[in-house]
Amino acid sequence: MDFIGILTSLAAESGFASLQWEQCVMIAVSFILIYLAIVKEFEPLLLLPIAFGMLLTNLPAANLAYDATANGGAWYDSGLLHILFMGEKCNLFPCLMFLCIGAMTDFGPLIANPIALILGAAAQFGIYVAFCLAIITGMFTPQQAASIGIIGGADGPTAIYLANNLAPELMSPIAVAAYSYMALIPMIQPPIMKAMTTLEERKTRMPQLRAVTKAEKIVFPVFVALFTSLLLPSVAPLLGMLMLGNLFKESGVVDRLVDTATNQLCNIITIFLGVGVGSTATGPVFLRPQTLAIIALGLIAFGFATVGGLILGKIMYVCTGKKINPLIGSAGVSAVPMAARIAQKVGSEADPANFLLMNAMGPNVAGVIGSAVAAGFFMVLFKG
Repeated sequence: MDFIGILTSLAAESGFASLQWEQCVMIAVSFILIYLAIVKEFEPLLLLPIAFGMLLTNLPAANLAYDATANGGAWYDSGLLHILFMGEKCNLFPCLMFLCIGAMTDFGPLIANPIALILGAAAQFGIYVAFCLAIITGMFTPQQAASIGIIGGADGPTAIYLANNLAPELMSPIAVAAYSYMALIPMIQPPIMKAMTTLEERKTRMPQLRAVTKAEKIVFPVFVALFTSLLLPSVAPLLGMLMLGNLFKESGVVDRLVDTATNQLCNIITIFLGVGVGSTATGPVFLRPQTLAIIALGLIAFGFATVGGLILGKIMYVCTGKKINPLIGSAGVSAVPMAARIAQKVGSEADPANFLLMNAMGPNVAGVIGSAVAAGFFMVLFKG
C-alpha cells in the first residue's frame, strides 16, 4: 500500500489545500463573534447561530452552501446551509419569527402610553439617514438604498423581507448586518445614550403606567392588522403574523398555541434563521467595497436611529416639565426587548432605584410597527 500516495491524495483533496485568504478572514470574524456570544454574552441566542453559520459556510470543499439549482439540479441536491437559507429567501422564516415575537410581546405599555408611538417613529430616523447617504455614494440604486436603510430599524425579519422584495442581490450582507447589529446593541447604544443625555436626565423617574384592560389588548392587534394592511398591503404578511401571535397571547383561549409559538417554534426558527443568515457571509461576497459600504451604512443607520429617539425624548423631557426620561427614546428601535433592557440598564446606572423598563417597552414595541411601516412605505415608492 502506497501510504505516501494516500497522504498526498488526502492532502490534495482536503479543505486545507483549497483554503483562500477571504475564507480565512471570515473564519476569523466568526471566531470573534463566537467569543462575543459566549464570553461577553452579547445576545448569544442570536449571535451564536449566526457566527457558526458563518464558520460553516466558509469551510472550503464542504459545499454546505452549494446551490444545485444554479447548475440545473434539484433543490434537494443543494448544500444544507443553502436549503436552510431558502426559508429566508421565500420570507417564510421572517414571517414566522414575527408570529413568535407577537406571541411574546405585551403591547400594554404602548396602549397605556400612546405617546410612545411618536418615540418609536422618531427612532426610524436612522433608516432615512442611511437611505440618503446610500444614494449620495452613487454605489446603490434607490431600491438597494432603501433596503440598506431599513437596517436602522434594528429589525432583522423586516430587513430580510424588504431586501427580498427590492434588492435580492444584496439580501445576504443586509441580513448579516441587521442581525449582527441587533446582537451588538449592548456595545453600540450605551455610549450614544450617555453622550447625548445628562446625568440629571438619566435619573428622571417616570410614573407607573395605568392598567390596560383585556378588551383593549384584544382589540389592539385586530385594529392594527386591519388598519396597516389596508394602508400598506405590502407589509400585511409581517404585521399580520405579528398581530396574530399577539392575539393568540391576549385571547387567553389558545394557551397551547402560545406555548408553541413562544418556545418550540421560536427556538427552531431562531436556529434556522441565525444559521441561514450566517451562511450568507462568504468571503468573496463580503470582502468587497459594496458590501463593506453596506456594513458601514448599517452602523450609521443604527446610530442615527438611536440619536433620533433620544432627541425626541429630550424634547419631551423639556415639554413635559421633566416627566419623561429621554433614555426611553433610544428604545424606539425595534429590537424587542433588547433595546428596552439597555434603556433600563443605563438609567439604573445613574439611579439604581430607577425602573424604566415598562416605560421603555412602549417605544420598543412601537418601533416594531414603525420599521414595518417604513418598509411598506419604501415598497410603495420603489417596487415596480
